[in-house]
Amino acid sequence: MDQVVLVLSILAAIVILVLLAVVMSVALLWVRAYAAQAPVRIWKDLIGMKLRRVPPHHVVLTYISAIKAGLTITTGMLEAHYLAGGSIQNVVRAMIAADKANIALQFQQAAAIDLAGRNIVEAVQTSVNPKVIDCPDPAKSATGMLDAVSKDGIRLLVKARVTVRTNLQRLVGGATEETIIARVGQGIVSAIGSMESYKNVLENPDWISRKVLDSGLDAQTAFEIVSIDIADVSVAGVGEIANVGAKLEADRAEADKIMRQAEAEGRRAMAFAAEQEMRARVQEMQAKVIEAQAEVPLAMAESFRSGNLGIMDFYRMQNIVADTAMRESLSDEDKPDEGK
Repeated sequence: MDQVVLVLSILAAIVILVLLAVVMSVALLWVRAYAAQAPVRIWKDLIGMKLRRVPPHHVVLTYISAIKAGLTITTGMLEAHYLAGGSIQNVVRAMIAADKANIALQFQQAAAIDLAGRNIVEAVQTSVNPKVIDCPDPAKSATGMLDAVSKDGIRLLVKARVTVRTNLQRLVGGATEETIIARVGQGIVSAIGSMESYKNVLENPDWISRKVLDSGLDAQTAFEIVSIDIADVSVAGVGEIANVGAKLEADRAEADKIMRQAEAEGRRAMAFAAEQEMRARVQEMQAKVIEAQAEVPLAMAESFRSGNLGIMDFYRMQNIVADTAMRESLSDEDKPDEGK
């Protein structure tokens, strides 16, 4: 009987020592929280965290920071977020920063953003202090410039700087910076493409900024576009030619020259064809005259056979023809030479 009592006493002592060791391991943490006016319960909170494999030191220190900053949260909320795989330190830091900046940010919203894989601290900082991103992204562009072509065919190189502010309400499910860069780039290219001349772009780059900014490019994104500034715009060179506008004008003039030459050649060909046609018609008329002249002897022979023409009439006609030919030859000799 005495041995049983001894064994039970030893077991009880061991249990008491274990409990004392557990209590002592969290006692300093409990005192620290109590002194910071962020009281926690030893058994239900601290020891319960150990049993649930949650580091009490990590949770309590974060809880103290939140309470001292004036936030209204509990250790249960922090523990639940930790068990879900989130960063309770980032959530509390973001909530403190948002509270100091008078930005409404609830714990559930901050926890959802953190669990979504977004950097909640950076998001709040960007919401307070907007950041500037380059368009296009220098890391993903070989030249670091956007290529755009105006209506007159001039190729321009453009670089823009976009100032954005985080929209915490759309951070979960909203598009990232890459979407903003892509949309702004598309808007700039479209705006330049609608310009009549590249000179208008060089004269009024702010018009492009206003047109792109008014297009609502930040819809369904995690950011609000504060401003779009055209940092650089220049005419793209072609080989060793820097003045592409002059080259284009020269090419256009050469093309107009070739077109006018082609039109003149076409008119000359038509005139030549018309001349050949008229010559063909003259030949046709001469053939008809010869054909008509060939009918005269036949008609005269018929007249002889029918008795309508006598031999003396034929001789008189021959004399008249000969006399007429002589007169024409004499008149040609009296005419002065045209070259004199």
